[in-house]
Amino acid sequence: MGQPFKREGDLRDLRSYPRWLQDVVSSTLRQKQRIVEHDFFFLMREARLPKAALRRFLIGAWPTIEQFPRFMAMTLKKLGVGDSPGEDLARRFLIHNIRVEQKHADLWIDWARAVDLTLDDIKGADGIEVPNTLTHWCWYVCDSGNTATAIAATNYAVEGLTGEWASLVCSKPTYAASLPEEIRVSATRWLRVHAHYDDAHPWEALEVIATLLGASPTVAEVEMVRRAIRSTYCYYELGLEYPMASLMHGSFDETASNASTLGALDAA
Repeated sequence: MGQPFKREGDLRDLRSYPRWLQDVVSSTLRQKQRIVEHDFFFLMREARLPKAALRRFLIGAWPTIEQFPRFMAMTLKKLGVGDSPGEDLARRFLIHNIRVEQKHADLWIDWARAVDLTLDDIKGADGIEVPNTLTHWCWYVCDSGNTATAIAATNYAVEGLTGEWASLVCSKPTYAASLPEEIRVSATRWLRVHAHYDDAHPWEALEVIATLLGASPTVAEVEMVRRAIRSTYCYYELGLEYPMASLMHGSFDETASNASTLGALDAA
């Protein structure tokens, strides 16, 4: 590492970070926004998402949700106490975040119950190879990548993107209001947690990345971080094809209903 970095400005102000990291975030923003503004999440927000599509989404994303604490643990095991200020910061961040993420799998199961899915249903599902590519990528980068790259791919890219679409869904009360009152709170807790309570995590990840690599890393180090973020976004977007496929296929009645849903979205 060349010149060290220590944040002085506000955590959530991109200008608080080195120019190279600002450039990385800016250069990947369009790809992220394309996913945040995906039709799938707009349909979810408007409570127009067919039950079959939501079931496929909850099933397809489960491996990443369930294994996310393991990804962080794989990164954590590489870090020793006192090795560097960046590694110490990364250790504290990962230890705290693992505790938080362990609770989120339970909240996901509560959401799944709202569409009549059990834990056995989501654990035993077949045909989820496409959404599972994100899980495989996170596992690979946390196992073989350096700490900065792993945190960029998971804690910055996955958590940041997830928080933004969750905020979009929660920006209107429509989806929550569409659920039976007796399960409304439990079924939307995962969404509300990611929309409101975890929004500091991606910024904390940026601080860790900047502290690890410093104010003037090599071109190769910068490009590894950029590629890691872009790869996460690529696999995340690919995973949305699995639930979206249910809007294009099914019985005659389902297909007609889904076509009407998509047409209404296009007209909005």
